[in-house]
Amino acid sequence: MKNWGVDLGGTKIECVVIDDGKVLIRKRIPTEADQGYNHIIGQIKKLITSIATEINEQPTQIGFATPGVLDPGSQTMKNSNTVCLNGQPLEKDLKEALGIPVRLANDANCFALAEKLMGAGKQFPSAQVVFGIIMGTGVGGGLIVGDKIIGGRHGIGGEWGHNELEYNGDDCYCGKKGCTEQVISGPALERYYHRLSGEKKSLKEIAQQGDVYAEKTMDRLLEYYGKGVSSLINVIDPDLIIIGGGVGNIDLLYTDGYERIKKYIFNKGVVTTPIVKPVLGDSAGVFGATLLFN
Repeated sequence: MKNWGVDLGGTKIECVVIDDGKVLIRKRIPTEADQGYNHIIGQIKKLITSIATEINEQPTQIGFATPGVLDPGSQTMKNSNTVCLNGQPLEKDLKEALGIPVRLANDANCFALAEKLMGAGKQFPSAQVVFGIIMGTGVGGGLIVGDKIIGGRHGIGGEWGHNELEYNGDDCYCGKKGCTEQVISGPALERYYHRLSGEKKSLKEIAQQGDVYAEKTMDRLLEYYGKGVSSLINVIDPDLIIIGGGVGNIDLLYTDGYERIKKYIFNKGVVTTPIVKPVLGDSAGVFGATLLFN
C-alpha cells in the first residue's frame, strides 16, 4: 500500500506519496493562511485531488504534520503559529473533507520520527529513545521511543522550547518570559546582536562576523544551549539527539556546545549522547507524516 503524507506549513502545503520506500510523487501549493481556516482545508483537498489524478489512485489514509498539536482532550488544535488553526477540530474536518481516515502529529514530532526511522537514526540502529530538536525560527522538539511518537497526556511531549531558560527574559507569545525559544532561536539571537551592536544581521552573517558582538552572541547561544540540552538529557537521557532547523547548522553546537552541556548535566560532567545533524533536510516533516499509520 502506498503511504501518503502531508506537511501543513504556514506558507506551503506539501504532499508526498511513497511506494515501497521510494518517492512516487511530491508536490506543494501555497497555504494561503491569510484567507482563513476553511480555505486551508480547501487547499489541502485541492492538492490531494490533484495528486490522486496524476497517479490515478485515491488515498485510503493520510498522515499530516501540523504546526501546533491536536489537544487530546478537546480534539481541537492549539499552540499553532498558523493562528487560524487554533481552536479548530482539524482532524475531524479533514476526515469529512477527504472521506478517509487521517492522523495528525506536530511537525517537530514528524521530523523526529522520520529522522529516527529513515534518516540520521539509521546510523545508530541500537538507539531506541531519540529526541529530535528543532532550532530555527522557533524552538521545538519531538520524542520517539521505538518507532512511536510520545505525544503525552496533554499532547505537548517534547515541547522544550517553552520552558524558562532565562530568568525574566524576553516576553514569549505563550505568555511567559525567557522561554528557550526567546533565547536560542534564530530571531532571538539576531535580536540580541542588534541590541548589542545596533546593526541588524542574519544569524548566518553573525556566525561568520567575528566582531566582539558576534562573539558575545555566539557565546550566549552556546551557554544557553548547554543549559537547555542538559535538562533534556537529565530528564529523558535519550540514546540519540538530532538537531534540525537553521540554528542547528552552526557547527560550534557540536563542539563547544557539547562541552557546555557537560557543565550542567547531572552526571559528573560525563556526556556520551551522540548529537548529530539530520540527513533528510526539509523533507523530514512530510516523510514523518507518511509514517503515522505504521
